[in-house]
Amino acid sequence: MSVLPRGATVRRDAGLYGYERALRRTGLDPVAGVDEAGRGACAGPLVAAAVVLPAGKAGVVPGLADSKLLTERARERCYEQVVRRAAAWSVVVVGPEECDRLGMHVANVEALRRAVALLDVRPAYVLTDGFPVDGLGVPGLAVWKGDRVAACIAAASVVAKVTRDRIMAELHGQWPAYDFAVHKGYTTDLHQEALLRHGPSPVHRWRFVNVRRAAGLEPLGESEAGAHPG
Repeated sequence: MSVLPRGATVRRDAGLYGYERALRRTGLDPVAGVDEAGRGACAGPLVAAAVVLPAGKAGVVPGLADSKLLTERARERCYEQVVRRAAAWSVVVVGPEECDRLGMHVANVEALRRAVALLDVRPAYVLTDGFPVDGLGVPGLAVWKGDRVAACIAAASVVAKVTRDRIMAELHGQWPAYDFAVHKGYTTDLHQEALLRHGPSPVHRWRFVNVRRAAGLEPLGESEAGAHPG
């Protein structure tokens, strides 16, 4: 679905909780938000999260915003508030091997589906960030820049990002030569320098051109890499 259900309207000045309030007024409750972290990284897992925030003041999370707009310390504080206040939340971790096998777009969609399915509370409606996700089993809406305008998506973005950052810190301990704790597996000059010096680690994603070239391999063709390389 690409439009809100009949009777649900969201004003531009409705604030971060406007989508949830509008949906609840039409009887659609609870509302879940889903988002992911790590789609564009060339190393480490893809992490998806789903969050249901309760109605009213109980569901208002201090400092909540798109995880990309928060400092690391602010994200950690926000994460603790989200998991404490949420009516339900879930996390799905997709390893680099599965990301390579499925392709990033398919892995991303599948992870979001799993996150919704793992919620202890079955949502009546799901808000996704940016693009629609089929196969959720409930109605949903893709919200443009959803992690900036819908509280439940922003909450999911924080949970996914903090979870993944913690995993990357653990991977840094196993493979310190790559500085995963610094760049979190995304392509940076520091990361690329380590790739060229040491070659790919077991947690790098082999569909990515820079990873393959660091191993002396040719990039995959479009049909092999998939239409959505992430």
